[in-house]
Amino acid sequence: MEDLLQALSQNPVFAQLDEAQRADVLKSGLSRSYDAGGVIVFAEDIWPYILVVMKGRVDGVMESREGRRLIMVSFKPGDVFWGLAFFHDNARMPVTLEAYEPSHLYVWSRDRLLPILLQNGKALWELSRLMVSRMQQASMIVEGLAFQSVAGRLARLMLDQFAGADTPTVTRNLKLDEIAALVGSTREMVCRALYDLSNKNLIQITRTEFVLTDQEGLEEIARQ
Repeated sequence: MEDLLQALSQNPVFAQLDEAQRADVLKSGLSRSYDAGGVIVFAEDIWPYILVVMKGRVDGVMESREGRRLIMVSFKPGDVFWGLAFFHDNARMPVTLEAYEPSHLYVWSRDRLLPILLQNGKALWELSRLMVSRMQQASMIVEGLAFQSVAGRLARLMLDQFAGADTPTVTRNLKLDEIAALVGSTREMVCRALYDLSNKNLIQITRTEFVLTDQEGLEEIARQ
């Protein structure tokens, strides 16, 4: 419970609640654990809940009729996700939530949490800000899919992988299928695009690592 209390106190929405209100939130949270690949809720389900990720990673995934996957958003420890039905009756989930790795989270129903939030205008304001941020994020993803090439999206993902690294080398911790889901393409297209970046000497690819060799060139591709 101490870990959950700390996670709530650091979240901009729950941080606005007073001590008694946070105590009520703690009492009503349901602990849930999932193995890697476990589904928390399917797309099109009506899910009037929120969750806080305590351990692991949870992905919001869309899947086409042809079976192509797109990871719309990922949630790490401390992040909060709100189902659409928390706000609108019978609103269906736009994505499937699934555990990327063994994950532990807490879940609250709207019936339990909404009365507490309605007592605190600042918490509702922060919730509104969070929703706007989510919409901006979704808009950027859609814009990238609509107007940016696969090579451009892949270059942007590569730059994100290198961001914050102390060296120009990062471990290949994403499989081709995962990269394809992140950039909204297919495994085959991603494989060709990766080796095209390598042939242009923008990155080097080994069995276990990516090496950044030309950041400016990669940034130029990312703008395409």
